Amino acid sequence: MDTPRIPAVDAELALAEVQARRDQVVGANLVPGWFWPSIGGLMLLFVAAVESGRPAVVATGTVAYVLGLGALIIAMVRRSRVQVRTELIGVRGGLAIAGFTLVLVGVGIGLGLALDAAGAPAPATIACVPVAAGLALGGPALMAHLRRLMLSRPLGSVR
Repeated sequence: MDTPRIPAVDAELALAEVQARRDQVVGANLVPGWFWPSIGGLMLLFVAAVESGRPAVVATGTVAYVLGLGALIIAMVRRSRVQVRTELIGVRGGLAIAGFTLVLVGVGIGLGLALDAAGAPAPATIACVPVAAGLALGGPALMAHLRRLMLSRPLGSVR
């Protein structure tokens, strides 16, 4: 049985279509811009509530954080049309996410401990401000970096 020959121009067009579809999926804003400052704001409010030490404020802040985080996650899941496979993000993408997380955690903990040692009032809340700002500003930058990484991968590649 002979396999049909596909004209080079048809193969080129098919490959261009696959590339365009991949670009469309990767180019979709998987994590919307409003997500990052929302997470940062919720985190800041939660830390301030806990640091207040007043049981009613801690309880209210905890419930508000849980409900707010749940609402953000539901909004993200409902909005998301695609799911990025780990093969597309690759090791470099995973390392970028881990690095972003570790930097923010390090800044928050380091600054919080330094402020506490210096006797600053509300050291955890103050230390959370640059972390929240880092989420709001760095989150979209991280997503742009991940998109560039995904688009730089050859089609069908598992590198």
